[in-house]
Amino acid sequence: MGQLDGKVAVITGGGRGQGRSHAVRLAADGADIVVCDITEQVGSVPFATGRPGDLDQTVAEVEKMDRRCVALEADVRRTADMTRLADTAMGEFGRIDFLLANAGILSLSENTWELTDELWDDMIDINLTGVFKACRAVVPHIRAGGNGGSIVITSSIAGLKGVAGCTHYAAAKHGIVGLMRTLARELAPESIRVNTIHPTGVDSPMSNNDFFPAWLDEHKELGDAMRFNLMPVDAMPMADVSEVVAFLCSDAAKWITGSTVQADAGFLLK
Repeated sequence: MGQLDGKVAVITGGGRGQGRSHAVRLAADGADIVVCDITEQVGSVPFATGRPGDLDQTVAEVEKMDRRCVALEADVRRTADMTRLADTAMGEFGRIDFLLANAGILSLSENTWELTDELWDDMIDINLTGVFKACRAVVPHIRAGGNGGSIVITSSIAGLKGVAGCTHYAAAKHGIVGLMRTLARELAPESIRVNTIHPTGVDSPMSNNDFFPAWLDEHKELGDAMRFNLMPVDAMPMADVSEVVAFLCSDAAKWITGSTVQADAGFLLK
């Protein structure tokens, strides 16, 4: 028996990357999965975002774990979509135990004053407001279950430290730490734990694309500030981040809440 047998996880940004990895990892522990993602390009992001077929691949990989996976196209920026996501999970499974607020984008700017409205607005709308809207939609259903639960919000090393080249990203990732801490206080009496996870660079489509490595090379000073973990890893494997997420959802972490969990290979010690 898996440690998450009978549990249900809702995952935003589950079409690929870390979201898909987390879905498969929790399914391996016995959880059924509900995922959402977009399937079109976000205009301010200079590399491919969601694509048709991504969600189908996630479903197929979860089903290899002999668990159910329900996928729907939904945008964290839209309140109606997040309500539909939560309602779908309840309609299919009758419960929600975990929320992984994982959906996010990355874009870059050499400095703060050259950020455009589009870059700023898309980043805050998806990486901060989208997390709030997902939590707002799902939390009442976790509470109604009366069984406790776990919310894991994907932040970043940029949620704990200013990182050159991405003011808007750092602002959003810092913002969700404040959201997490407030939710953790509110939900602690009901044994619903809320934590943020802060990876260093991850070998996912967000960083493993044609644009991002080239930008780092072209902006050496900024690039060097983003690179070079203290431990001998460049980009962390997605599966290693998923191990931390699975731990935070398990009973082994039943007393951990309000924490900024670093999985950063020593980056923040620099």
